[in-house]
Amino acid sequence: MPADAQQPDGPAPAAGHGHGEGGTRAVLAALGANLGIAVTKFIAFLITGSASMMAESVHSLADSGNQVLLLVGRHRSRRAGTEQHPFGFGLESYFYAFVVAVVLFTVGALFSVYEGVHRITHPEKVSDPVVALAVLAVAIVLESLSLRTALVASRSELRSRGLRRFIQQAKAPELPTVLLEDMAALAGLIVALIGVTMATITGDGRWDGAGSLAIGIVLGFVAVILAIEMKSLLIGEAATADTERAVVTALEDSPELEQVIHLRTLHLGPDSLLIAAKVAVRPQASGSAIAGAIDAAEQRVRAAVPIAQVIYLEPDLYRAGDADTGDPAVRAAQREPGADLTAAEPDGREANGRE
Repeated sequence: MPADAQQPDGPAPAAGHGHGEGGTRAVLAALGANLGIAVTKFIAFLITGSASMMAESVHSLADSGNQVLLLVGRHRSRRAGTEQHPFGFGLESYFYAFVVAVVLFTVGALFSVYEGVHRITHPEKVSDPVVALAVLAVAIVLESLSLRTALVASRSELRSRGLRRFIQQAKAPELPTVLLEDMAALAGLIVALIGVTMATITGDGRWDGAGSLAIGIVLGFVAVILAIEMKSLLIGEAATADTERAVVTALEDSPELEQVIHLRTLHLGPDSLLIAAKVAVRPQASGSAIAGAIDAAEQRVRAAVPIAQVIYLEPDLYRAGDADTGDPAVRAAQREPGADLTAAEPDGREANGRE
């Protein structure tokens, strides 16, 4: 006797984890910075002929396109469900973020590597290096401001979980993507600065090509990380252990429901969570009492976890011999608060982490 929750007609409420106004501000700040930087770098490339400047120009242009993709994905993911897509379009934000990783790898990384190898094998002198160095200095300032916006928007998450776990556990793609892109951009700018400086001091254009090659390697590394994270979200991720603990607590906070026997959660998007659970009811409870208990349980879950958009609850009688002791969701929820939430799963992976 499952209890279904109707999906809302409008956009789902903000769920945190980088999805919402903070994430949008970070994306818009990165877009504005990258557009200005791309134009400036390309002009500097035309003046200097620097391979590092060319690689950085393409990198900033690709980043600008990536920010547009993130905004498009965010907008499309908030459409209401249809007959063909009854659970909505929340997963579209993950799809567009995966496209960002592909663009970053193909347009940014591969082009930079190609240009670097070409300039190493066919070195050319960098003309007007002062112009290139000045442009790189300005670009570093602008990228730093963009990164600062992203860091401010994700400050609370970074303090509580750290960068690595924030990237792994975030359910919204905007802030993790912008953070990684901005960090890669700053690293690339510093490498380009070193390459141009060394090419100027030594008169050897191969340093410039080496800078472009290093930029391509950095971009490829970031693109692979993004692709892995977005793939995990696309194929379906459970809620975090904290969220699952809140769900179990809300379900069991009733005299009519003895305990949670089985629990599964699935993110249908950054702001939409599906919850399916088998809950133990008291043997003597009447049908009307069970129905009332399930309705009340749904209300408690939504109060504790506002993004719980779809809830299915199945009543059953608890039998110790049939208990699902290996249920990862129940196991995660039963851990004491403050315990290590990245404890190894039976298959060796981290709980609620990416593969």
